[in-house]
Amino acid sequence: MSDKEKEILEQKENNQPKEEANKETNKEMVPKQDYDELDDRYKRILAEFENFKKRSGKERESLYNSILSDIVEVILPIVDNLENAVKIETSDENYKQGVELVLKQFKDILASKGVEEIKAVGETFDPELHEAVSSIQDENLGEKEIAQEYRKGYKIGNRVIRHSMVVVAN
Repeated sequence: MSDKEKEILEQKENNQPKEEANKETNKEMVPKQDYDELDDRYKRILAEFENFKKRSGKERESLYNSILSDIVEVILPIVDNLENAVKIETSDENYKQGVELVLKQFKDILASKGVEEIKAVGETFDPELHEAVSSIQDENLGEKEIAQEYRKGYKIGNRVIRHSMVVVAN
């Protein structure tokens, strides 16, 4: 066999696998309509997954705030009693300072968890924040102004844990 014949055979052998490879890739290619359909499904599933992650995050945060509210609600009577103990006059100053320190610790812990006291005296009555237990007539106070607070109210963010018990004027 001559050198020319050998070259021709080699070219044919080299070209043959390329043609077969092209046939295989053509078989693997997806028609445009199917591709668009798959692409659309992928985008929808991705969007659903993103929505699921956001919804799960909100539910988790809501559950956390709900549990925190329940725990704080149980602790609030203790804080009330400590506040009442601080108001009592006593001859033992060390005892009184101890009670004040415990009260301060409780309030610091509540503040670190985002619990805030609801302002009452001097504010306008808001039924979402305050619970009116009585009303009085007082010329010095404005209409629906809170004159006295019987029990402090607390909230976390916009969620009320316990309403303030108040006396409303006019």
